[in-house]
Amino acid sequence: MKLISWGFIGCGEVTEKKSGPAFNEVEGSHIEAVMSRRIEKARSYAERHGIKKWYSNAQDLIDDPDVNAIYIATPPSSHATFAIMAMQAGKPVYVEKPLASTYEDCARINRVSEETGVPCYVAYYRRYLPYFQKVKTLIKEGAIGNVMHVQIRFSVPPRDLDYNRDNLPWRLQPDIAGGGYFYDLAAHQLDLIQDFFGIIIKAHGYSANRAHLYDAEDTVSICFRFENGLVGSGSWCFVGHQSAREDRIEVVGDKGIVSFSCFNYDPIHLVTNDGTEEIKVPNPRYVQLPLIKNVTEALQGRAICECTSVSATPVNWVMDRVLGKI
Repeated sequence: MKLISWGFIGCGEVTEKKSGPAFNEVEGSHIEAVMSRRIEKARSYAERHGIKKWYSNAQDLIDDPDVNAIYIATPPSSHATFAIMAMQAGKPVYVEKPLASTYEDCARINRVSEETGVPCYVAYYRRYLPYFQKVKTLIKEGAIGNVMHVQIRFSVPPRDLDYNRDNLPWRLQPDIAGGGYFYDLAAHQLDLIQDFFGIIIKAHGYSANRAHLYDAEDTVSICFRFENGLVGSGSWCFVGHQSAREDRIEVVGDKGIVSFSCFNYDPIHLVTNDGTEEIKVPNPRYVQLPLIKNVTEALQGRAICECTSVSATPVNWVMDRVLGKI
């Protein structure tokens, strides 16, 4: 595959700035077609972004002979269906995170990918951003010595939309999203630390609904152990007070501490016996660009992309364990 002609299934908010434009920034890659269940939305998106074709049916887009790779940007509950449809048609897939709304569906995707020999990649793009690459380098090169503990802390107040029980965002509808904000946001954090330290093989936790604004969990606490013996913990609160806002991952070593944010890209904070250092690392304009470039080059046979459905599945395993789904 020299020219990757992408077909988008879904054209929501994430495709406007984070991902969509990046596909046309990569050499040998362009967007051929887009699909939405609402044909007006698909047409509008195509016209605004200079895309030649639009569809209202996913199978029609997959069957388009001019489309040879599929980007799935729908809510998680439909990821497995569309990914399997595409792979069975022989077309590689790049799917938004989390890979699916359940660990079981992740396993289904992996089985079909193995059976068909068609790759499935997942949009855990933070692995590839310069900001997190810098954190990984600091840890790998021993800036904080031997790593002893990992902790995730995240707290935000409710959003205005969270109070509208009659019209909640899909991220708060477990049958669509897999859970609540924990399933949506913690996926990135859990993927990052597994990219840094290896697979989490044990996970236990508790979830609760403290504010009763919606049916999904709004607070979660977990503890976990990696395959190398390292242990860690995490806490998430999506209904906290404004003053309790926090977005922090802290890695404690025997020679220092490195802390950083997952979503705000605050300066990386490094503390050692030599003192305290704040490290600022800019990210590209389109945050998915580095990963999309890697995926495209992998499909062209010019690179290897490790952000596969197999590597993404342990994230769903951890979340499903914590939420009591498995």
